[in-house]
Amino acid sequence: MPLDQGKSPFTLPKLPYADDALAPVISANTISFHHAKHHKAYVDNLNKLIEGTPYAELSLVEIIKKSVKDEKAKGIFNNAAQVWNHDFYWHSMTPKGSTPTGKIKPLIEESFGGLDKFMAAFKTAAVGQFGSGWAWLVAKDGKLAIETTSNADTPLAHGGKPLLVADVWEHAYYLDFQNRRPDHIQAWMEKLINWSFAEQNLG
Repeated sequence: MPLDQGKSPFTLPKLPYADDALAPVISANTISFHHAKHHKAYVDNLNKLIEGTPYAELSLVEIIKKSVKDEKAKGIFNNAAQVWNHDFYWHSMTPKGSTPTGKIKPLIEESFGGLDKFMAAFKTAAVGQFGSGWAWLVAKDGKLAIETTSNADTPLAHGGKPLLVADVWEHAYYLDFQNRRPDHIQAWMEKLINWSFAEQNLG
């Protein structure tokens, strides 16, 4: 799992690969906007929002878990969660993709009936997420499950254990796929999933 940053000011985490490493599924042009502008904006906004508040003394994960319960801190939660979600998303992908191995492989079989059935269920969830949000593979009660969250929400804020995530905000795919979210998700699953990262998060 991406390292939890210490207390603020937070910085934009570096990508674990070159800007063009995920092409053609995700172009360098998309990366330049998504990472260097969208992700950076969440980092900058979070630093401004928590400056001079008790949240400035907390780690990123602590901010997420505390602010989700604070009605007056919705802006803080949204930006903190988006900083974490995006860092997790970048690590959920690897150039040329990978295949499940180790202990996650039998869990996929047990939880979904096989990799193909997982892919079908994950695509249905990701495509069916209304509006902006995320599609997650999580560990739950000894098995794997698929969840979706809207906007900035994240299983991390509710005690969940994320393993992988696909970003279904339009800025994640629109420059490359326009309104064809299903095609983007299909290509993302087939060519970019970082199963080693999921295995590490499984623990």
